[in-house]
Amino acid sequence: MYKNILVPIAADHDPRTAEVVKIAKLLADEGARITALTVLEAIPDYIVQQLPEGQIEHNVSEMSDGLSEDLQGTGVEVAVVSGHSGRTILEYAEEHGVDCIVMASHRPGLSDYLLGSTAARVVRHAQCAVHVMR
Repeated sequence: MYKNILVPIAADHDPRTAEVVKIAKLLADEGARITALTVLEAIPDYIVQQLPEGQIEHNVSEMSDGLSEDLQGTGVEVAVVSGHSGRTILEYAEEHGVDCIVMASHRPGLSDYLLGSTAARVVRHAQCAVHVMR
């Protein structure tokens, strides 16, 4: 069905990651590209100045290594970027020609109805199909 699937994964590596990847594989055409994307929240400049040199790169590397280990043998590519989660997922999808986003969502609480969860934001603004697993 889809040729380029994006699977956003929370930085804390949601325990349902394997289920979401399985769904992505079921939706994928033969030879499709599946990318697991983790977005590390951007750190304000006034805090970055206080961090040891190379700390941001170290954090990205650690996250990428952990996600790669979790997804080893699945054929899923790994990408780790920095930014605001909802906006960055949408930008990544557009820049990389993603035709489907498959993501997990938590059960919404009151604050999610007022502010909107990442999944809700992606569903509202994505320019491609979005499959949300509850």
